[in-house]
Amino acid sequence: MKQFADQTTRRDFLKKSTLGAAAAVAAVGSVTRPVSARAKAPVVRPVLGANDVVVAGFIGVGGQGYNSHLLNVTNVDNEGKPRHNIQLNAIGAAACDLYSVRQDRALKSLEMARQAAGREAAVSAHEDYRYILDNPDIDAIFIGTVDHWHTKIAVEALDAGKHVYCEKPMTRYLGEAFEIYDKVKETGLKFQVGSQFCSEGKWHHAAKMIAEGRIGPLVLAQDSYHRNSPNGEWNYYRIEDELEAGKTIDWAKWLGPVTERPFNKEHFHRWRKYYPYCAGILGDLLAHRIHPLLIATGANEFPMRVCSVGNKRIMDANVGPDDRDVTENCQLLVEFPSGMCMMITGCSVNEQGLNQVIRGHEGTLYFSGSSVELRPERPFADLVDQEREENITPGVSIPVHISDFFEAIRDDREPNGNIDVAVRCQVIISMAEQSERTGEMLYFDEATRTLSTGGGKNPVDAITYGTLD
Repeated sequence: MKQFADQTTRRDFLKKSTLGAAAAVAAVGSVTRPVSARAKAPVVRPVLGANDVVVAGFIGVGGQGYNSHLLNVTNVDNEGKPRHNIQLNAIGAAACDLYSVRQDRALKSLEMARQAAGREAAVSAHEDYRYILDNPDIDAIFIGTVDHWHTKIAVEALDAGKHVYCEKPMTRYLGEAFEIYDKVKETGLKFQVGSQFCSEGKWHHAAKMIAEGRIGPLVLAQDSYHRNSPNGEWNYYRIEDELEAGKTIDWAKWLGPVTERPFNKEHFHRWRKYYPYCAGILGDLLAHRIHPLLIATGANEFPMRVCSVGNKRIMDANVGPDDRDVTENCQLLVEFPSGMCMMITGCSVNEQGLNQVIRGHEGTLYFSGSSVELRPERPFADLVDQEREENITPGVSIPVHISDFFEAIRDDREPNGNIDVAVRCQVIISMAEQSERTGEMLYFDEATRTLSTGGGKNPVDAITYGTLD
């Protein structure tokens, strides 16, 4: 594939002659040109106009990176038909994955979208993500890799002048979250975490009500994410015969910062079961609940202390103790400096969760589907009016969330699920994982970004790669 290292204009890029689909597919993985060194100073990109096309690159095109990112941005399914009716005004230019089978699939879809749109510009697929970062015509990248690659790619992308849409959770460990946070603040580029619930209308409606003081000082926010997977959560992902170390996948590269370990197909395809690569349901499922509650309550506080308990007793008995590291049943408690608390439960062995509720001193908000109901607390019944807003739009939609990201780039505003929301959520997730795995209640000092136990008196190191191996 050609590395777009020359400083061509967008117009030149869009006019370049296309490579035929067959020739493009044949060339995947054959890149031999050296990748240019990363720029030491961040690249400053001009703000896109209101009608400008956003050119996107995709790094990590497995299940989420392919189905949710690439196919939604290009808006062409596997039969060449539109997937949704959201006008994104965007094109996909390139994809990257360490697994060559996924490279081929992504390139085929990019080429199909190119042909459907009648564009002349060539599309490409690579093993090395830096070819995408070196393409000056790409405005934004979508990160759909395993969690432990999020930070390195995001930071380098921001240094390369790219806006970043990063799949949830924001990253793997606490220290990495602030690497991304600091780089976003330094560059001024847009960052959006890929939790579509961040763009669900009811949470923004609630945020307005809370900001107006309609329910008084905040007391307790609660939610849950429950499933029931009798055969084990994530065991439904297929183990592919095509995956072969040294042939279709570079296992050492995939591991990256993770401690070296033997090639394991199950670890590759079902990595959410294993702590070296993720925080389990805390990072996968509960991220979808923490982000919206932070948005609704103002997202202006880091947690003060966090406690999480969990176990995996049912899967140990039904499937075996070696099936997974992560918990199947956890309860998370968070306290903020203002006094507001948050309670979230996560489960993959029972579907009955908590209702979505935000309690204030003067009133309580109840969420159901696309509605929000305000009920006054009894002592304040004469001061707070009961009300109910129904059919609040938009609903939960990945294309809508992506559209918000693109519009934030064009309008130079903060997207839903922006860096301030993402970093606060990641602090909660990282503290919860460490609490769950070490049996400690943890305290967070925002000024020093450090953790402690014992009522905040005993400093402890945040866990990172290899800490609890």
